[in-house]
Amino acid sequence: MIPILPAPSDPRAKIYVIARLAPGSVLQRQIAVSNTTGSALEVAVYAGAASISGGSFLGASGTTSNELSGWTSVSPRTLQLPAGGMAAATVKVMVPQTTSPGERYAVVWAQVSSSPDASGVVRVSRVGIRLYISVGPGGPPPADMTVRSLTAERSSSGAPEVVALVTNSGGLALDLLGSLQLSGGPEGLSAGPYPATLGVTLGVGQTEPVRVVLGGQIPAGPWNALMTLRSGLLERSVRATITFPAAGTATPVPAMSVPSGGLGLVGPTTAAVVIVGLGGLGLHLRRRGHRRNWRSR
Repeated sequence: MIPILPAPSDPRAKIYVIARLAPGSVLQRQIAVSNTTGSALEVAVYAGAASISGGSFLGASGTTSNELSGWTSVSPRTLQLPAGGMAAATVKVMVPQTTSPGERYAVVWAQVSSSPDASGVVRVSRVGIRLYISVGPGGPPPADMTVRSLTAERSSSGAPEVVALVTNSGGLALDLLGSLQLSGGPEGLSAGPYPATLGVTLGVGQTEPVRVVLGGQIPAGPWNALMTLRSGLLERSVRATITFPAAGTATPVPAMSVPSGGLGLVGPTTAAVVIVGLGGLGLHLRRRGHRRNWRSR
């Protein structure tokens, strides 16, 4: 499995197709594939399986298929791109009439393969657009999350960290961003905000840790910790009193909800748009929509 992670240079750069479809309906999107190299490329464009596991959105290797990729066709399947050129392809998702409700995941890949070298090895570069397709009648199910606890830790090097245990308690996958603020420390000290480690994706019903690494010399505490996590327009804030151990992991502290005043998540119906690149390829959607931005790798 290939984890599709945020780009190191821009953690906001992600790219999706997100839709709520009724059984028997059809979704169609146009994508554009660009060649950013100085040579002509033959690009294969196809749909492949994906899943969410261990806090990551995972694109399956090769042309592995699943239910959603089986509903998805791309036309044309091969693009001939001159140096610096761009071409369009159409992605069509046809949901069978008998499909049961639920959210499915797949990736539309644009792939370049080299000729075999002397040892028979073929090098492959590809970029992908994630598909998040929720099947069922009416509008999309609400998104929600529950932050169960905050835990103070120290890494093997002694650096302080805080880990939030988060459950996706709604009906849509979540891609989490967030930050931690410390206040009320020794002698009234405050610290932060510190960004949460990116790349945590939660499928419906899944629970995973979200980690915040604190820089500098942070006193043990106690501290009033305020953690705020977001996915799209969904925002949840919790607080807890924590103390960093001399080493290892402290006892988890139950998280108390704090009204954030944030907006609820608007049901996603179209695709977020960002140009991405890998191995000389760029891939983007032709129409602009809302929700999270991503890069595939």
